[in-house]
Amino acid sequence: MSTFIGVDLAWGEGNERKAANETGLVMIDDAGIVLDAGWVRGIDAVVSWLTARATSSSLIAVDAPLVVSNATGMRDCEREVGRAYGRWQVSANATNLGRGWQAGISLRDRLEEAGFRYWSGLGAREPSSATFFECYPYTTLVGASEFGYDDERPRYKRMVSTMTPAERREFRARECDELIRRFAGFRDSDPPIDLASHTLTQTLLDEHSPLADIPYKHREDLLDAAIAAWTSALWGRFGMERCQVLGAGSEPDDEGRVATIIAPARPEQRKSGRPGGKRISHRVHSSMGRTATSSALKLHIDADLGRVDTLEIQTSTGEVLSFPVNGKLHLRLNDDGRTLRAETGALTPLATDSGCV
Repeated sequence: MSTFIGVDLAWGEGNERKAANETGLVMIDDAGIVLDAGWVRGIDAVVSWLTARATSSSLIAVDAPLVVSNATGMRDCEREVGRAYGRWQVSANATNLGRGWQAGISLRDRLEEAGFRYWSGLGAREPSSATFFECYPYTTLVGASEFGYDDERPRYKRMVSTMTPAERREFRARECDELIRRFAGFRDSDPPIDLASHTLTQTLLDEHSPLADIPYKHREDLLDAAIAAWTSALWGRFGMERCQVLGAGSEPDDEGRVATIIAPARPEQRKSGRPGGKRISHRVHSSMGRTATSSALKLHIDADLGRVDTLEIQTSTGEVLSFPVNGKLHLRLNDDGRTLRAETGALTPLATDSGCV
């Protein structure tokens, strides 16, 4: 049985004078049943919780920066969050080595010492050990159409500055309750999650969000962990068909790790479908697989590849299809959700492949 775990990691690790903030944790199975959930404080407790429950088939989504090698500024993956999801009012905070709190790095090191493997999303997942990756719940909320946030992210975290403090807290609570109402319907989604299947996550459904800051944060941490767990299940179930790897082109750190965020994505949020995306000239091989993988039957592709001579696509059966091209090329998915069509800059159909790329 595969399990999917979400970790809403507290960035502050705590010290002798101040305890660490709470970290929310949720674990679900293939059927969406919540197997365990709760809160712990400190990296030691997070590692203990995970090592006691994770198996070699566990996939763990961590909401915290896990790989940081830049001295200043933002990581590429954080910059790409704003580019891909900014229209939905989603951006990421800057992370660098100059920042005081590095709980994600501490957790990564401890998990690797325990035999867990960090997975950037580039290359195959290590099948013999529990695997963890970095996620960002806001990208899930606007990138997964199931939530229904088609225009803007829910404002259940940062309060609206134009309101009074009392108005902000009431607004925040309403936004959180609406998010939970939508999330409650995921029992029948693909992949599923049934919040009512565990005593603690059931409280998200039974109770209204509190107005006071501390109990609200307590509830929010559990909710974010559940969203991260579902993100893990989505990534494990659909891979690049429903998600994208932000920061894929970043330079690796000294041990070969690439700082990435695995982000659910609508077609228009994908890097390949946005103006200013990477242009590839001359011959295009299956190295474009991060956009069109062997499992991407429903992936929307609209990539401006620039001027190319030949397009080569390798199918899931290993067959290589070659198309001559003279000028700009656009790839689009047909209405059937299974076939590709290639069009020149003049939008003249070039070729159709009835197989899977």
